[in-house]
Amino acid sequence: MIYSVHKPETLHADILLPASKSISNRALILRALSNSMHDIHNLSDCDDTEVMLQAFAHPTEVIDIKAAGTAMRFLTAYFSTLPGERIITGTERMRNRPVALLVDALRKLGADIGYVEKEGFPPLKIKGKTLEGGEISLSGEVSSQYISALMMIAPVMRKGLSIRLEGNIISKPYIRMTQQLMEVFGVKVSWADHTITIPPQTYQGVPFKVENDWSAASYWYEMMAFAGEEAEITLDGLYKKSLQGDSKVAQLFEVLGVTTKYTEKGVILKKTDRIVSPFIYNFQHEPDLAQTFVVTCALKNIPFQFTGLQSLKIKETDRILALQNEMKKLGFPIREANNSEISWAGNRCPVTHSPIETYEDHRMAMAFAPVSMILGEIEVNDPQVVNKSYPGFWKNIEQAGFTIHKK
Repeated sequence: MIYSVHKPETLHADILLPASKSISNRALILRALSNSMHDIHNLSDCDDTEVMLQAFAHPTEVIDIKAAGTAMRFLTAYFSTLPGERIITGTERMRNRPVALLVDALRKLGADIGYVEKEGFPPLKIKGKTLEGGEISLSGEVSSQYISALMMIAPVMRKGLSIRLEGNIISKPYIRMTQQLMEVFGVKVSWADHTITIPPQTYQGVPFKVENDWSAASYWYEMMAFAGEEAEITLDGLYKKSLQGDSKVAQLFEVLGVTTKYTEKGVILKKTDRIVSPFIYNFQHEPDLAQTFVVTCALKNIPFQFTGLQSLKIKETDRILALQNEMKKLGFPIREANNSEISWAGNRCPVTHSPIETYEDHRMAMAFAPVSMILGEIEVNDPQVVNKSYPGFWKNIEQAGFTIHKK
């Protein structure tokens, strides 16, 4: 299916954003580890959280987590500590996403995990048991989800766990989020310099409410950056003091002409005339915002240089390559360097007018849909990929005045 997205005449909307997928999925693991009967309120309704719920409700021999990378990593660690034998599998793309770093780490800590098909990739066969734990070293540049997965199961290991992070540590806010959530569930976590130390402890079940999603908010900031001076958007359920590193989006968009007013209800976005060009930034701590800023800057004719993007290669797709392919269709030749940098110098190339491909990646669809505000219309292939994190995205932008035609 293809959606043809047409720009609104004006942009005025009051939007209730989805709950945070990142917090929801961590909270589900922590509730399971604490054997808690308490509810998690405002749980995300996205596909990634749904497969987590299914895995806990029906921990059968074969668990299909579909395209949910977070679920693959968190559940691999969790089920390695839970008695029983299970196979975790997923979509074809998931079966080609590397997981060896996590498996190797878990094996060193005593886990019994084997590869069902291809070495280093799902499906995984897991025989759960109590893990020994101890000490382990990992590169600080691996996905924060590997580190978070190990952290959350550390208290139930016989010796607990000490994780030494070597070199540059990327995605620190996601690791800090995991630490703070573990502490909410009664576990003490020490993070000093490059070492995270978690002694053996017992989780405590608590009632918990999930924040709304700052990553989802980024697409509304992008729309506001493209809108006229009279535009105004209210986003409910966002807070200045947030567990989410992507709350940084409010500060970053200040230099792209969008200001944020915090209220008891959430935030109000309005236009300003402040523009900084070129835009240079290291996204190592907010990699999920990269697609939003690539599209926003290019369509506003702001040259940019973005670094710290090494984790984009192992996301739902190779996001650097996907951005190069799709931005080229719009006439913007994006350069890559060192597998971790992308830039645009202001030059142009021929426009092709073909639909935007989404590569089974929710953030590709949502980052490119607002381009209709500049071009008048844009076509997006496989629009249902937004279900991974923001199932109500298309309904919400129609609420804001966009028109969508299905093809």
